[in-house]
Amino acid sequence: MLTIFKSAAGADVIMLGATAQAMFKALGRDADSPTGIVTVEQLPDAIARLKQAIDADRAAQAKDDPDAEENAPRGMAAPVSFYQRAWPLLELLELAKNEQKPVTWGV
Repeated sequence: MLTIFKSAAGADVIMLGATAQAMFKALGRDADSPTGIVTVEQLPDAIARLKQAIDADRAAQAKDDPDAEENAPRGMAAPVSFYQRAWPLLELLELAKNEQKPVTWGV
């Protein structure tokens, strides 16, 4: 399923299936809802939750392999982690908070 996160504060962030589901889980949102909103009032909590999930993912990867970044495959062969996929959404949430604009999503 294609999910598009939108805000007047920045560019759209497009995510597919499992990636979008992981973002919803990190944000504490219902992953089964085809549409939704993070209001201006909810943005600080959403940002904190996503940052916490990013930190947890990075810590888990470092625990599994302390030299992971040094030994990781480069270029197209490199797997994309949760924290790498989350950065565009985190940036959109932070821009929205700064400009006091909500973030919505849908298909």
